[in-house]
Amino acid sequence: MSDWVDVAPADAFAPGTSRTVDVDGVQVAVFNVGGSYRAVEDMCSHEAEPLCGGDVEGEEVVCPRHGAHFSLITGEALSPPACEPVAIFPVRVEGGKVQVRDDRWD
Repeated sequence: MSDWVDVAPADAFAPGTSRTVDVDGVQVAVFNVGGSYRAVEDMCSHEAEPLCGGDVEGEEVVCPRHGAHFSLITGEALSPPACEPVAIFPVRVEGGKVQVRDDRWD
C-alpha cells in the first residue's frame, strides 16, 4: 500500500479548482467539488489528454480535447468519444492538507 501524498493545503484549494500531483509515477488530477475532493488519473482514456484542465459539471469532468464526460465518483466514461473508464483514487483531508494515495479503484 502506498503512502498518502500531499496535494495542497485544504484552505488554499478553493472549490471549483483542480490540481495535478504525481503519485507513485502516475499523474493524478484532484478536484475540489463544492468542498468534496475527488481524484482521477489525469489522462482521458480516449486520447491521452490531461483531464485537470477540463470543466467540472456537477460530479463530472469534461475532457478539454473532445468533450468526453467522466464521473469523478466512479471514473466511468459517460459520453463518447471515450468508452473506457479512468482510474479513481482515494482522497482525504488530514492535518489541514488534501492528500491522495495510489490505491487505484479501476
